[in-house]
Amino acid sequence: MYTVGRLARKHGLSRSTLLYYHRLGVLSPSGHSKGEYRSYSDADSARLGKICEYRRAGIPLKTIASMLDGDAETVVAEALERRLIELNEEMADLREQQRVVTRLLGRRDLVGACAGLDKEAWVALLEAAGFSEEDMQQWHVRFERGDPERHEAFLRRLAIPEEEIFAIRAASAKAG
Repeated sequence: MYTVGRLARKHGLSRSTLLYYHRLGVLSPSGHSKGEYRSYSDADSARLGKICEYRRAGIPLKTIASMLDGDAETVVAEALERRLIELNEEMADLREQQRVVTRLLGRRDLVGACAGLDKEAWVALLEAAGFSEEDMQQWHVRFERGDPERHEAFLRRLAIPEEEIFAIRAASAKAG
């Protein structure tokens, strides 16, 4: 049996992420120990492993819940196929945004360099476009308000750690 903290460490997550998954109903403890502490089984750990894998693919938690609780493999296949289509669309959208930003900057030579953006490169690109820290925060607020799942997927593609994504999204939702 695992405690919340031990299971979180095993999967490289924060304790608050596991509690969040529990609140959403994606991962529930198998039982409770003395003092009403949550306890998780090996099966719960395996389920969390699948959740983490699907999250790395950018699949929303609501979809993951239906994938894990669905009766047929077709539920999983359909969800993964939908995600692949979304990724292709998002990549096309991002390439178009790269072209626009590059054009605005007057530096077409940046288009190829933008293919493997991480957080630092994205921030540098926005700063070069004249964004202040406040402008960037407002950008996150608008993105979170308009499409929270895509906002999260975008942050994941920038290879931002889970806890930082949670903090950015929480601050954006609170400000919006």
